[in-house]
Amino acid sequence: MWIVAAILSAVFAGLTAILSKCGVKHANSDVATAARTSVVLVIAWLIVFITGTYTTIADISAQSWIFLILSGLATGASWICYFKALSLGEVSKVAAVDKSSAVLSVLFAIIIFPDERNLWWLKLIFLAVIAVGTYLMTDIKRGEDKGRLTWLIFAVLSAVFAAATSLLANAGIEGVDSNLATAIRTVVVLIMAWLIVLCRGEGKFVRELKGREIIFLVLSGLATGASWLCYYYAIQQGQVSVVVPIDRLSILITVIFSLIVFKEKLSVKAWIGLALLTAGTVCMAVFT
Repeated sequence: MWIVAAILSAVFAGLTAILSKCGVKHANSDVATAARTSVVLVIAWLIVFITGTYTTIADISAQSWIFLILSGLATGASWICYFKALSLGEVSKVAAVDKSSAVLSVLFAIIIFPDERNLWWLKLIFLAVIAVGTYLMTDIKRGEDKGRLTWLIFAVLSAVFAAATSLLANAGIEGVDSNLATAIRTVVVLIMAWLIVLCRGEGKFVRELKGREIIFLVLSGLATGASWLCYYYAIQQGQVSVVVPIDRLSILITVIFSLIVFKEKLSVKAWIGLALLTAGTVCMAVFT
C-alpha cells in the first residue's frame, strides 16, 4: 500500500510544479509560497479532524515535536527557494534540480538509519545514474551568462532543504500519525512563509494577485496537500530509500506538461538526462 501512496505522491507533486509555475508567472514568489501554504494548511487540518487523529496530539513526545518543527522549517526554506527558482527559470530544469534532493536524502538515510543500508552499494550505483541524469537535464551551456543561472542557485538550495525535510520528517513521525505530522509541519511552514513576506515588506503584493493567479495557487495548494499526505504515509510505512526516488518520478509529469503548456524544449542532452534520471529512479525502487 505504501508503494501506491508513493506513486500518488509523485503524480500530485508533478501537477504541483506546473500549477505553481502558472501561479508565480507574474506574482511575487514569497507571497505565492505563503498563499499556497494557507491552502495546504486547511486541507491538512481538515483531514486530521475528519480522521480524529487530533486526539493524539497530546501524546507526541518532545523529541518528535522538535523534529517536526525542524522539518517544517526545512520545508518552508525549500518551498521559498523553489518558487523563486520557478519564477526565474524553465520549469523542467528547475524541477530536475529540485528532484536531485533524492540523491542527498538516500545518502544520508544510508548513513543515519541502519535499516536503510540493505544493498547500499547498489543504491549508490543508481544514485550516481540519477545524479548524472540531473546534471544533463540542467543543460547548462559553456559560457552561459551567469545572470541567467540565478535560478540554478535557488533550485539547488531547494533540493538541499528538501533532502533535510525527508530525514527530519522520518525521525519526527515515529509514533505519530502521518496526517497529524503533516498538519503540524504545515503550521510551521505557514508561519515562516508569512513572516518572510512581512519582514521583506512584500504585503503589498498580496493585493496585486490576480484572479487567474489565485486560482492556480489554490489548485497548487490542493495538489501539494494531496502529495504530502501520500508522501508521509509512504515514509511512515515504507523505506525512505525507496519512497523518495518514487516520489521524484514526478519529474516525468512535470516535463510532459512543461512541453505542452509552456512550450519548453528539451535538447538531446536533456532528453538523455531525463532517461537516466528516470532509469536510476525506477531501478532504485525495483531492485532495492
